[in-house]
Amino acid sequence: MLKVGLTGSIAVGKTFVCEIFRELGCHVLDADQVARDVVEPGTPGLDAVIAAFGKDVLKSDGALDRGKLGSIVFSNEEKRLLLNSIVHPLVFETQDRWLKEREKGDPDGIAIIDAALMIESGGYRRFDKLIVVWCEPELQLQRLMARDGLSLADAQQRIDAQMSQEEKKRHADFLIDTSGSRNNTRRQTSDVLRQLKLPH
Repeated sequence: MLKVGLTGSIAVGKTFVCEIFRELGCHVLDADQVARDVVEPGTPGLDAVIAAFGKDVLKSDGALDRGKLGSIVFSNEEKRLLLNSIVHPLVFETQDRWLKEREKGDPDGIAIIDAALMIESGGYRRFDKLIVVWCEPELQLQRLMARDGLSLADAQQRIDAQMSQEEKKRHADFLIDTSGSRNNTRRQTSDVLRQLKLPH
């Protein structure tokens, strides 16, 4: 089974690209969803987050208040690294389990794991190929403000807290630019899949 990592900065259109890969028959795992699952109420992950950040990061129903935690870690490098050191190992473990299950069921298939921090965490090294999704910076800023209801300054802070798009592109085996139309993105994604299917 070909194991492919897919990454890109915040609000560049990774979710849409993953939907296309799914439609085209790939197995796709959203690491952001996994990162949410590993800190659900009652998990060791959430217990570790509470131990590190206190009960203030919980909602009244005991679930993690992601907005509150986000505002703490996006403005504090040390706290962001602390959170990542708790969540990343749990996410890797879940991904590895998922990959093993997919490989058993479809040894000749293509499994894609989508994760925003794959390069920063070093997780991309576990994959055969790396796809980086990107778009023009002005567009990224507009999309993030629209998606999360953020001010220009807050959106820019979140973008600046991540590795730059240019840096991410340098690690890529394949690039998908989502700055154009959805059809254009779909065409590029199909083309990348065609190349992934070529004998290695």
